[in-house]
Amino acid sequence: MRNFYLIFKKELKSYFTSPIAYVVITIFLVISSYFFYSILATFATISYQATINPMAAKQYGLLNVTEIVIRPLFGNMSVIMLLMMPILTMRLFSEEKKTGTIELLLTYPVTDMQVLLGKFFACLFVFVVMLIPTALYPILIMIYGEPEIGPLITGYIGLFLLGASFISLGIFASSITENQVIAATVAFGALIFFWLLSFSVGLADPAVGKIISYIAITDHLEAFAKGVIDTEDIIYYGVFITLFIFLTLRMLESNKWRG
Repeated sequence: MRNFYLIFKKELKSYFTSPIAYVVITIFLVISSYFFYSILATFATISYQATINPMAAKQYGLLNVTEIVIRPLFGNMSVIMLLMMPILTMRLFSEEKKTGTIELLLTYPVTDMQVLLGKFFACLFVFVVMLIPTALYPILIMIYGEPEIGPLITGYIGLFLLGASFISLGIFASSITENQVIAATVAFGALIFFWLLSFSVGLADPAVGKIISYIAITDHLEAFAKGVIDTEDIIYYGVFITLFIFLTLRMLESNKWRG
């Protein structure tokens, strides 16, 4: 446990003594704030139109703030995460491979798993720090409206699991190369692949489409945004994270064999 903590502390210090964490967090908050403002402004416009024409209220689902503001907001935040997370993970192993410190680190009395989990949880901590300020959005909505609390809580649980999945894949991409740009590009490309799978569900045979729908990473976030916690979705994210941590461990072992 002490070795894990030392690795975790070292990685956390690396994040916050370099511009990476500050830049990623700032860009994430600026873009998500813009989306929040746009969605809220649209909702305000619809609300105004509904006061003039009551039929508009029926057309827009009785002006449900959860449906019109909260759910699209979680969807937009997940898209920004898709762009930002590879930047957070790209240096975790590739930088150490390029500078040669990975060999030195792995000769210390620490296990590969301790090194990997220390880096994983440090990145996860930065991600949580990135999410915390966004709690201001639902707080503002609660001041001026009456959103459902359930979808708010489950939506954040879904974003957390999605972010942890992105990090596990990003760390794996970082472990296969010493070039940070290539690591970020591979991670981004792989995430886009899992993201776009949901668009091809309708083009496939129903049986195949069901399998593709289960593999598509975003389909599992939708249930959380609706206020539903399905064990199938939790198992999916758990398996996804475990799979890429396992693959990263195999890469670390492969590096040792190659000297």
